[in-house]
This record gives sequence, C-alpha cells and structure tokens, in this order.
Amino acid sequence: MSQSLVSQMPVGQRVGVIADIPATELTDEDRRFIAQPELSGLIFFARNYQSPQQLAKLCADIRAERPDLLLCVDQEGGRVQRFREGYTRLPPMLTLEAIFHQDEARAIGLAREQGWLMAWEVRRQGVHLSFAPVLDIERDISRVIGDRAFGHSAEVVITLASAFVEGMSEAGMAAVGKHFPGHGAVEADSHKDLPVDERSEQALDYDLRPFAELMDRRLLAGIMPAHVVYPAVDAEHTAGFSRRWLQDILRQQLQYNGVIFSDDLTMAGAASVGSYAQRAQAAMDAGADALVVCNNTDGAQQVIDQVRLQCQQGWQHLDLQYLQGSMEQLDSDESERRAQSVRRVLETL
Repeated sequence: MSQSLVSQMPVGQRVGVIADIPATELTDEDRRFIAQPELSGLIFFARNYQSPQQLAKLCADIRAERPDLLLCVDQEGGRVQRFREGYTRLPPMLTLEAIFHQDEARAIGLAREQGWLMAWEVRRQGVHLSFAPVLDIERDISRVIGDRAFGHSAEVVITLASAFVEGMSEAGMAAVGKHFPGHGAVEADSHKDLPVDERSEQALDYDLRPFAELMDRRLLAGIMPAHVVYPAVDAEHTAGFSRRWLQDILRQQLQYNGVIFSDDLTMAGAASVGSYAQRAQAAMDAGADALVVCNNTDGAQQVIDQVRLQCQQGWQHLDLQYLQGSMEQLDSDESERRAQSVRRVLETL
C-alpha cells in the first residue's frame, strides 16, 4: 500500500471494494477477509457455485457475518452466466434483436420476461445483483461483446435493454449499465489487452445514447465504465481512470448520481496504470465509488489497503446495502408459475 498515492479530494467522498472468495464455502480465512470494513460487496463466479441449495447456504453464511454486503454476480445470459446447473440457460441478448425486427412488441415482452427471470432466479437464493444490462452497441468487431449486446443500433439497445431492466426491477433487482461509454467498436478484449477506440467524439456520442437514455429514465442504479482509451476525449486514460469521462461527462453533463463501479482492476486494460494500489488510487481519483477486483486475493488485499489509507484521510466507507432490495415474496406460487411460463417460451428461441 502507498500513503504517497492518497488523494487530497474533498472529505466525505465514499469508496468501497467489491472482491471475491475462492470456493463454495466460507473458511475462517474468508471470514477474516470479509470482516474488513473497506469491503462493500462480494462477487460470485462459477467456482463459488455447485447448486441452488449450496448457493443459498453460502449467501446465508455471508449475511451472518456481514449483512450489509452487496452480493453480486455476472448472470447476463448466453456465454456470461456463472450459475448454470439448476438455473435456466438464458439465451444471448442478441437473440432478441432478430425477433425485434419481425415483431417489436414480442421482443420487448421477451426482454422484460427474461430480465425478470434472470433476477428472480438469482435473488431467491440470496444474491442481490447481477451486473446487467450490457448497453454496448454491437458492430461485429469486438471479441468480448458480440452476442452479449442487445443490438446493432442505439434504438434497439435502448428499447430492449429498458424492457430487460423493467423486468429486473419487478424482481427487486437494481440495474448496472456497462461498459460506459461503449465497448462495441473495438476489437481487443480488455480482459487481455488495452483497447483504443480511435473514433471521433461525434461517433462516441452515438454509442453513449443507451447509457444517457436509461439514465434519463432513472433505470440505472449503477454504471460500470470500460477499460478502453478514447483519445478523442481523453488520450491518456481509460474511461474507468478518467476524470474527464467520470466527472465532467458522467456526473456533470449527464447528471448521473448513482454508483460508479470500476470494471475488474485485475484486467489487462487496467494493468497499464501500475500496481494494484496505483490502480485503486487512479480509479478513486477519477471518481469510481466501488472498486471491483477479482480472481487475485493478494491484489484485492492491496486494493483494500489503499482504500483504508484513503478513508483515514476523511473519505467514508461505501455502504451498498440499499441496493440489496427486498427479498420478500420471491417464493410465491405466482412467481413459480410465471417462471415456468417464461422457461417454456425461452426453450422455443
């Protein structure tokens, strides 16, 4: 950890860490790790999952230690679905675009029901939030977005993603739009490389439209910026480390006041900043609230240590408990019937 990195930004800013645990059960070491107050949430991966019953117990055990933690997952559907056995295999979001061009009303209804089913299945086992929806516009270029996108145009993405979020909301789940301001126009995968989007600011404004529209409709509780450099706006920093993107554009121009979640700080797109302490500080300085760090226990601890130093300078611990939502009425007969109906429809897609 590095005291010299600590920001002198105004006292009162809130910051926390979203990290992970290694396995399907809590160990004593895990309990010590999650007891750290700098931790605001946990994110689950396939390695944390065996069955719905095991997941429910793991969530209950975590709540017994830290009831305030926000429990998260990436359960978008298609190839990004951490919980599989015992869960509905959700089709990729891009499946909806072809339906949209034939029957707009049907596609919107399917998007809403798919959003509801995803959220309901996840939440009934105790997981509060899936990082969704993907608001990137697909351009048949990206190696990482592809069929995770809702469509090839801003209009289709806005319409279908809005319906998907409305379905999530019906199940009590908050929505996090990603990857701001748009990851669909670069080929490189930011998990492995540092992508650079060389397009003009005008072209970037088009990709920004789904984020701006859903923010304007107050559908997004969170935003996750991309580990992509956009030289037309900021030639030195990825969006997640850029005050120009996060403060000037997201906070001021778009008047967004929700949570900014960093994308995973272990990704190659973040590595150019330096050590984990430097990545954490750069994200904080840019304006990120929740620092996501996955699949590297030592790195996660370094991020937590850096956040601890920052909080010693007057920053506040980020409490994300309000995003947990109500877990009541998730096991009603009506919800079971609705789920069965949606599953039958999805099997035909």
